Amino acid sequence: MKHTILGALPLAATLMLGSGLALGAASPADVEKLGRELTCLGAEKAGNADGSIPPYSGKWLGTPPGLKFDGVGARHPDPYAGEKPLFTITAQNMAQYEARLSDGQKALLHKYPASFAIPVYPSHRDFRYDDYRCEIARKNAASAELEDGNMGERALRGGTPFPIPKNGDEVLRNILLPAYAAEEDGEYDQAVVYQDGKIAWGRMRFEILDLTGDQYAGQPTDGVFALSRVTTLKPDRDKGQVSLTYTYFNEAKNPQTSWQYNPGTRRVRQSPGYGFDIPLGVGGFRTIDDDRLFNGSPERYSWKLLGKREMYIPYNGYRLEAEGVKYADLLKPGSIDPSVMRYELHRVWVLEATLKEGYRHQYAKRVLYIDEDTWNAIMADNYDAHGELWRTNFLNAYYAYGAKVFQAGVTVYHDLIAGSYLADRLTNEGAAPQVNGDRLKPFMFTTDMLRQAGK
Repeated sequence: MKHTILGALPLAATLMLGSGLALGAASPADVEKLGRELTCLGAEKAGNADGSIPPYSGKWLGTPPGLKFDGVGARHPDPYAGEKPLFTITAQNMAQYEARLSDGQKALLHKYPASFAIPVYPSHRDFRYDDYRCEIARKNAASAELEDGNMGERALRGGTPFPIPKNGDEVLRNILLPAYAAEEDGEYDQAVVYQDGKIAWGRMRFEILDLTGDQYAGQPTDGVFALSRVTTLKPDRDKGQVSLTYTYFNEAKNPQTSWQYNPGTRRVRQSPGYGFDIPLGVGGFRTIDDDRLFNGSPERYSWKLLGKREMYIPYNGYRLEAEGVKYADLLKPGSIDPSVMRYELHRVWVLEATLKEGYRHQYAKRVLYIDEDTWNAIMADNYDAHGELWRTNFLNAYYAYGAKVFQAGVTVYHDLIAGSYLADRLTNEGAAPQVNGDRLKPFMFTTDMLRQAGK
């Protein structure tokens, strides 16, 4: 898969960016911990004291032995399909587990005692990344620096920017730049499930080209980070709308930019002020910067690292991606069917974002829970201006065998005040997404191609 980006995009002049305010890198002694007591991406290799979190094995790169994976566009077989829950956390027994639960999980157990539960399975840390990502992460640990406060980083593409983070801003950059699949091309169903059980449906086509790994690996984090094109297929009133978005490594120099094709006028217009808390998807239950639980510019918040916790988090969510799961069985009032969920005990970084004075956003505070092994945000608690927990979100990730990275799967956005939720990125009754195919090219992500895509 070989692309060239220079000259292919209408914003090519912005691809090479200069430097700005920077902070220091990790010490040589800390860098030497990588690959020894730490994994190559900075997680603690050791398990926890009682063995409920196992040591990192990293024994599998790609498809696990004994499983048959048919390649791009195929479903991923579950390597842990034969396992049963160790126990299930419910509203009745949650008190004995609450030290390892988020505020959002406890709120869901209280609000939906009959429908929400947390089945806890054995924990696994079996998958690893390509060696080149480890090598780049090590180089980044020794030399990467924050740029323009926390709006960018001077680092190398393809590896974690700050595998040994010193503060919340460095953890933030890690969750904005985890190891992504080079391409994602798929149609996803969306379902807003209301208190009375009624469902509002949506469907979107995602075409995303990531410019960090594979042939871009080792290049400086300058210019465009990712290109995406999103086509609305449902509901009918919005059918045919197409948006094109450029996301940059440094949003202080180049804010996220988006254009939209409107099928009614057959015109392409730039979307002013794109990002942040603009609602996205059916029902308005999530914001643009809720994607993967946080993305885009961090400028409206102050970011504080609260440390690490052992928590029960969604993990290895293969069952939730299975073709045999029917929406009628999955989408219940109050919660998706917990029997298809899988939670494991893992260590997570806890990152708190507080809205800066003079800035506006629907969420006055956000708390993100980030898996130490992958740097993926897995859960998020979002608070309103009165300090009340308003929305709690969780992402089900699974290791994509062909891409050799963890892929975002079904993501659920709970509105605790409305008593409803959005289940996003559903594919059970459709086709599996094409992860790391070879169809998408940079020239496809231009405004001229946007006009053609919308016709």
